[in-house]
Amino acid sequence: MNVARGIGFIFGRVNNIKEYLFSPKNLLYTNVGISITLSGTGDILEQHYEILKGEWDRWSFIRTRNMAISGLSIGIVCHYWYNFLDAKMAGRTIGIVLKKVIVDQLICSPLCISMFFLTLALLENSSLAEFKDEVRRKAHRLYIAEWVIWPPAQVVNFYFLPTRYRVLYDNTISLGYDIYTSHVKHDTRGVSS
Repeated sequence: MNVARGIGFIFGRVNNIKEYLFSPKNLLYTNVGISITLSGTGDILEQHYEILKGEWDRWSFIRTRNMAISGLSIGIVCHYWYNFLDAKMAGRTIGIVLKKVIVDQLICSPLCISMFFLTLALLENSSLAEFKDEVRRKAHRLYIAEWVIWPPAQVVNFYFLPTRYRVLYDNTISLGYDIYTSHVKHDTRGVSS
């Protein structure tokens, strides 16, 4: 009986925390916090993989910090984007879901990729020419990956989940994508100018 009461207490507390974090009052902070955390985690995982392959000597805190801050800008964009998209295209029919996926890929994906490179360019003190060059050389790789990963993931997101859980779901799927993003951003091999 005590075990059942303890489990009930734990689930009750978890539900209270979930309701608090995903309430309209706290949702922006929750979404941004999730984005920062997973962007930083993705970079840590990528860096450790690069260290194991012998491409890096040691972990760079600055690189992880910058990637996490890029998660901040993306988290803000995604928070407002999903609210906007759900307000403009309400409903969960397959037709509406597919329209949302297409609009998301054509508008939000390029916006997020641009925000990613812009945020890092600012943090790295890159010139406008360096920023433009990096976008020209690397953004297409991220956009192609976006078209592979996100349409199926977004069908699930738009069809099954309420707006308040979209960024959480997005970032959960995005952990693997964040590892790839870090790889593309910091890959200097075979990059033509």
